[in-house]
Amino acid sequence: MSASERLPVIGLTTYLERAKTGVWDVPASFLPKVYFDAVEKAGGIAVLLPPQAVSDAIADRLLDSLDGLILTGGKDIEPSRYGQEAHPETDEPRPDRDAWEDTLLRRAIEREIPFLGICRGAQMLNVARGGTLHQHLPDVVGDRRYQAGEGVFNHVEVSVEQDSRLAGLLSDTIDVPVYHHQAIDTLGDGLVVTARTPDGTIEAVELDSVPFGVAVQWHPEESREDIRLFAGLIEAASKYRAQEQDSPNA
Repeated sequence: MSASERLPVIGLTTYLERAKTGVWDVPASFLPKVYFDAVEKAGGIAVLLPPQAVSDAIADRLLDSLDGLILTGGKDIEPSRYGQEAHPETDEPRPDRDAWEDTLLRRAIEREIPFLGICRGAQMLNVARGGTLHQHLPDVVGDRRYQAGEGVFNHVEVSVEQDSRLAGLLSDTIDVPVYHHQAIDTLGDGLVVTARTPDGTIEAVELDSVPFGVAVQWHPEESREDIRLFAGLIEAASKYRAQEQDSPNA
């Protein structure tokens, strides 16, 4: 099988929480199946990346084996990372996951490895680039339209900016599933807003300095029949791998 025919390997970050199954009640790494189903359906191979001890060297060794990266949804980012005290509604911090994803993302950007941020992943990208977050969106918009609670996804309309990478993958206006009580406030360095809701809430950003660096605040994995974002990542990951194979240092 030639390099161009190989399925790209996509790493997906995971939760690390206490979980119960059968007689076991232990800390465990896990991720909803819809995420890796979407990667597989789009033509990639999904590899799960649980939070663990990390350094630039560890991140680089891991990224050597990946063609693309997905930063998935999950608990809120520790507010001290963007210079704020915790809001009463902000989750208990997960410093191990924050450090893991921040390092993977920084090294992926440096190496121009294609990446997709989803919900928390979009917020992590913004914080990693020096931006800040609205810690509790109902304080800003006046209600819980973006997070109904009890695992129920609301749907909102977003307008996509023309001439963005996102517009090349999606329609100009789309209906998307959302489940977030936080959102991007001050934009991080090098990021461009590429989608908003009618009330102005940022729902997508891109990093223009890399070939494919897209992050959305909504949950595309919940739109089971619409894998366009994942297909875009897979296509970029395939090109990245082909370039790596052609590199004189490969």
